[in-house]
Amino acid sequence: MKFLGRCFILCLFIGVSLSLSEDNLRAEDEKVKIEKVEVRLTDHGPVVLLQAQSHTIPIFVDQTVAGSIHAALTGVRLQRPLSHDLMHSILEAFDGKVMKTEITLKDGIYYGALTVEVQGAEKVFDSRSSDSIALAIHFKAPILVSHELLETAGKSKILELEAPTETL
Repeated sequence: MKFLGRCFILCLFIGVSLSLSEDNLRAEDEKVKIEKVEVRLTDHGPVVLLQAQSHTIPIFVDQTVAGSIHAALTGVRLQRPLSHDLMHSILEAFDGKVMKTEITLKDGIYYGALTVEVQGAEKVFDSRSSDSIALAIHFKAPILVSHELLETAGKSKILELEAPTETL
């Protein structure tokens, strides 16, 4: 009888573990990987355009971050390292890397959740979305958003092309 009781508890535990894993997989499946990142200059300042599934999410950034992202995208080496270049160098020196970043929107503010791995340990850091995008690009790590964010904040690419912008 004890054996059957233990088997029942084990099966229950495995069932709970599997359902938690399935929830995690479903949550991960709900994320959309950004396919293309561009930096443009507009009348309102520099903007990072996150593009996926025929939608573009515009995120306005400051000039320094725009320059850092643009340099990372194009492979241009700046005369002096910017903060993102420095963080990239520091992480690499300690065998660290950015694994991914997830961009979210809350109360009109974009947030970045930057996942960093150093010596096998992963940590998630709250950051400005622009900083986490810049570091993800430096490490060629995925940039993720939810389907909901893509649908609510994303603009149709057709609309994006109509807006007067200038590529950085």
